[in-house]
Amino acid sequence: MTRTRFIEHAGQRILLLDFTNIHDAQTAMAAIGEAREIVAQQPPASVLTLTHVTGSHFDSGVLKAIRELVEHNRPYVRAGAVVGLAGLMKVVFNTLLHLTGRNIKAFDDLGAAKDYLARQ
Repeated sequence: MTRTRFIEHAGQRILLLDFTNIHDAQTAMAAIGEAREIVAQQPPASVLTLTHVTGSHFDSGVLKAIRELVEHNRPYVRAGAVVGLAGLMKVVFNTLLHLTGRNIKAFDDLGAAKDYLARQ
């Protein structure tokens, strides 16, 4: 199953990083690798990313790989949104934003995240 794919919303092309319901490091690392490859093929500052993490659990190794992905994606991403953060994941996300200096908006609702990205 392809977890990283382009979708359309309100006339905008959005790259969906579907990291939903991931419960093991192997699946997470494969999804992160796939996302990294697809993003790297895009022109600089052209990508709108929507990262969906609902129902997932990540260990410290996967969180490190996600941080590296966020850094890797910096030159390519025009705007980013994340959906599905809960509990400790919100704390980790805020720390990640602080460490990387990235401006990625968190949303509770997939539709709101898509609408935000479509306006960018």
